[in-house]
Amino acid sequence: MFIDEMKRAAEQYGIVLSDEQFGQFRRYYELLVEWNEKMNLTAITGPQEVAVKHMIDSLTAYDPALFTGDVSMIDVGTGAGFPGLPLKIFCPSVRLTLMDSLNKRVKFLQTVVDALGLQQVECVHARAEEGARNKKYRERFDLAVSRAVARLPVLCEYCLPFVRCGGHFLALKGRDYEAEEREAEKAVRVLGGGQMESRTVRLPGLEDKRAVIVITKAKPTPKSYPRKAGTPAKNPL
Repeated sequence: MFIDEMKRAAEQYGIVLSDEQFGQFRRYYELLVEWNEKMNLTAITGPQEVAVKHMIDSLTAYDPALFTGDVSMIDVGTGAGFPGLPLKIFCPSVRLTLMDSLNKRVKFLQTVVDALGLQQVECVHARAEEGARNKKYRERFDLAVSRAVARLPVLCEYCLPFVRCGGHFLALKGRDYEAEEREAEKAVRVLGGGQMESRTVRLPGLEDKRAVIVITKAKPTPKSYPRKAGTPAKNPL
């Protein structure tokens, strides 16, 4: 049963959730499995795997120093809502924007937001390269988060333009995170990023290496970035 797996995983990872939050995670899981039958949202559907590899993995991005007060956050290329929605459930005060390039996924996300009764969440249908050129979103966010979208040099071009100066971009990465950090040094510099740090994380019951890479936004992103749709992936900085 999903809620039992979620409770076990949360306890092992060392986070405390309320009954209401457990209920929201359970409803999210139910909708994920239901919608996954008609569209490709995730290859992982088993209760234990979803609890650990989607829900808890998303929560590894949480840092109390960055999530206090009135925080605005965008999840770029959010897919089925990871890591943005678990972070919103865990930290309800966050003002969240979920951005994805596929309209069917955006409809799923809106369904989840409505079913869970989440407030201050906007679901946006846009490619990152286009969304970052919209004045409503460009350099408007305290935090940008992204998980499993692209290698870090490409991801920086997608995400850093959304972050205000002094804000942070949080990238959830797997075992190659150190190599990706080195690859991304030029992109970080060009796009207005400053300090780049990584924080290693361990998921309950898994031995693989993971890390959250935190990049501080030091100065505005030049107007020429992000480049037109498709270019960052084809020709990384």
